[in-house]
Amino acid sequence: MQFLRKGVLPLLLLALVAISTTKAKRIRPFSGKVKQDVRVVGGSTAEEGLAPYQVSLQGFWGHFCGGAIIDKDWVLTAAHCVAYKDADDILVMTGSQNLEVPGVFYYVDRVYAHCNYDNPGMHNDIALLHLNSSIIMNEKTQSVALPTKPMTEGDDVLLTGWGSEEAWGDSPDRLKKVLLKYVPHEKCKQDMDYDPSLDVGHMCTFTKTGEGACHGDSGGPLVSNGFLVGLVNWGYPCAIGYPDVHASPLYYLDWIRKRMSGTSKC
Repeated sequence: MQFLRKGVLPLLLLALVAISTTKAKRIRPFSGKVKQDVRVVGGSTAEEGLAPYQVSLQGFWGHFCGGAIIDKDWVLTAAHCVAYKDADDILVMTGSQNLEVPGVFYYVDRVYAHCNYDNPGMHNDIALLHLNSSIIMNEKTQSVALPTKPMTEGDDVLLTGWGSEEAWGDSPDRLKKVLLKYVPHEKCKQDMDYDPSLDVGHMCTFTKTGEGACHGDSGGPLVSNGFLVGLVNWGYPCAIGYPDVHASPLYYLDWIRKRMSGTSKC
C-alpha cells in the first residue's frame, strides 16, 4: 500500500501523473538503500464490515484512490487524487469491499482541494468532496469521527485500501487491511533523512519492512481508536523499510470545518 519522489521523476511517469491519478500513492523517487529486498506489502483481506467509512473513488478506468466518509454529504481524501479532476469525473462508491461487486455510487458536485496544495511540494495534500446527494447510512456504510487530540508514539493505526500489494502491481479486488504504528513527527523526520517534503501537516506510520501503503491507497483512511487520523499521501515504494507519510486531519481540522460550513475560501 505506497508512492515516490526523491530527485526527478521519469518523464513517462510525470506524463502519466498529469493525465490521471490512477494507482496513486505519491511515490518519491528513491535513491537510497532498500533496507530489505521485500516487495509484497504485508496485510490481509479485510473482514466484512471492518471499515464502513472506506470509499473507492472511481473514474473511467475504475478505482484510482480511497477516501473516508466524514459526514452524509462529505468525503475526505488526498488532494493529489482529485486536484486536477472535474467533479463530473469522480464517482464515490460506498458499501462494498469488493471492486467487482459494486456498492452504492454517489456523484460529486464540488471538489475542494486545499488552496496551498503542493506549495511547497507534497504539502497540504488534502481535499474535501461534496456529494450531490446525501449518503444513506447502514451497517455497511458509516461515517468516521474526526480526531480531537494528538496521538502518542506506538498507537495502533488501521490502514485499509485497494492499493497494490507490490510496487507497480495491480490493485486487488478485495479491500485489504494492515495494522501499523504511529511514528511521532520528529522521529519520522529522522527516519526520512529530513526530507523537506515531510511537514507538520503530515503524520507517519511504520511497523516493519514489508508492511505499509502502496499505489491505489492514496487518500485512503488511517484510523486509530475510532478516529480518522490520516489520509495516505506519499512514501518510498513500497514498504521498503521507511515510514509512510499521510495528511493529518487533526492538523487540518480548522480548514475542514470551515470548508464544510462554507466560511472559508481556502
